[in-house]
Amino acid sequence: MLPHPIIIFTDGASRGNPGPGGFAAIIILPQNSDQPLTTNDKQLIELGGGEERTTNNRMELRAATEALKAVSRFNLSPDSRLNLYSDSSYLVNGITKWIFGWQKNGWQTGNKKDVENRDLWEKLLSQTQNKNIEWRLVSGHAGVAGNERCDEIATAFADGHKPTLYQGLLSDYPIKNILDFSPDEKWSFRKTAERGKTRQAAYSYVSLVGGVVQTHKTWAECLKRVKGKRAKYKKVFSKEEEEDLLREFSNFG
Repeated sequence: MLPHPIIIFTDGASRGNPGPGGFAAIIILPQNSDQPLTTNDKQLIELGGGEERTTNNRMELRAATEALKAVSRFNLSPDSRLNLYSDSSYLVNGITKWIFGWQKNGWQTGNKKDVENRDLWEKLLSQTQNKNIEWRLVSGHAGVAGNERCDEIATAFADGHKPTLYQGLLSDYPIKNILDFSPDEKWSFRKTAERGKTRQAAYSYVSLVGGVVQTHKTWAECLKRVKGKRAKYKKVFSKEEEEDLLREFSNFG
């Protein structure tokens, strides 16, 4: 029987980009990995911190690196599994997709620019070696209790406060629905919502031609650029989605 996974929630926040920021993580660690993840015999650890001048993306990375650093202090079996939940596509896509191209290109993006936050990416990559980690992207502010609590902690540190961090039995944790979520349902909902976007008006179109990424306000502009060329392009429906796709396209190559 496979051991039940260690559950990790992470989040980062900043007041300005750059500006003061904070990070947070919640780790739910089964003391006996042969038993189901219930409130019996489980430990829960909250952790967090802040920096005076940073960015949101650095705080997302710090949250993950600090969580894995904390987990490494425990005597884990070789077949231990970790499920890490984050609402940061920068973190999840970076560690599962983009980072391999960055390494191959000498830590440069497809546009021949230095990879931002390389120090933290290298640290995170080192921490993930020989670990069975499943990275799960969840929707932000969608009612996932663990991520909501991490957001509270990270935001508090970004605002210069020092919130009380819990460490103890899961059964004594004040947020009783901390495990009340279904990752598969969240992911299914997210995919369904994306398919339904085809009827919405586009925020913009993003194209990648010859290693150069551009945005277009209309489909006609995008089509004019990509027609007859080896290109990647996609319609997006929000500024946030545009920024994510710009980052993703910039890391091809």
